[in-house]
Amino acid sequence: MSTLGTGAKALLVGTGALAAAGAGAFAWGSLLERRMFTLREASVPVLAPGSKPIRVLHISDLHLAPWQKDKQEWVRSLAALKPDLVVDTGDNLGHTDAFDALAYTLEPFAGIPGIFVNGSNDFWGPQLKNPFRYFGGPSLLKAAPQNRLDTDRLHGIFANLGWNDINNAAQALDINGTHLELFGVDDPHIGRDRLDLITRAVDDLRGDDPLGDETWPDSAEHREPRPTVTIGVAHAPYRRVLTSFVNHGAQLILAGHTHGGQVCVPGFGALVTNCDIPRSQVKGLSLWGSGLRSAYLNVSAGLGTSIYAPVRFACPPEATLLTLTASS
Repeated sequence: MSTLGTGAKALLVGTGALAAAGAGAFAWGSLLERRMFTLREASVPVLAPGSKPIRVLHISDLHLAPWQKDKQEWVRSLAALKPDLVVDTGDNLGHTDAFDALAYTLEPFAGIPGIFVNGSNDFWGPQLKNPFRYFGGPSLLKAAPQNRLDTDRLHGIFANLGWNDINNAAQALDINGTHLELFGVDDPHIGRDRLDLITRAVDDLRGDDPLGDETWPDSAEHREPRPTVTIGVAHAPYRRVLTSFVNHGAQLILAGHTHGGQVCVPGFGALVTNCDIPRSQVKGLSLWGSGLRSAYLNVSAGLGTSIYAPVRFACPPEATLLTLTASS
């Protein structure tokens, strides 16, 4: 009878240990971490001196399925934070029958000012994909999927909340004494962004007044500058979009899509970004510059995953509470 040598035994032991570690990591990521919903908080100093803070709740990539009751209840609980503004950066639906679940999830935010843009999964339901394809670059739609979603119904849910659609559009809001100019684009990941429309949208927002939204409108005599903050919103943080937003005067940019990499390596970070943003900016708050200008960029790691890839590792699902504060 032949026996294994010391080297062969060591190789078998090592292979077995590696397989066990891999199985354990998959079990952790698929059963536990993807349901460890986390609130990330950050301060963004973009307001005029003396301004009252503005609390912005950034929600992204819910990928909601009807049976995900724990996610629904956790998101509902965020209303207790009493945000001044909710920003939804897309990919809300993770199942063709998730509309009622989404309406229930967002119901506590009715009456709170909000804005939204689309992600690809607000047009089409999830598709089974080989996850290793993401290492070759951003995922692409070679043809329109068959499971088209009722996007108008989705937008109706947002309209019932009183939220504003800023897909390739702009909207102005006054919150806590600060005038907010918000503009956004439809999902860049599937080529629906119309950056050429942003300049006109912002100009239309400001109207024909030569002083625009930089002044208080209460009287002709009262022409002092009023505090204004400009915010750009997109689902997928492609470089062309971020740079255009900065050039259009954005002081803060909000995006999602990346899932923070979804599967990360401790000490290294995200393996993929599913767009062309640098890995170092795949999630969290950072700065994006263009020429002499720059803007704060918050990329949400999102709250969900595709139902066909239900795993997260070293990248827990998140929503973000951004507190806009006075700049020094």
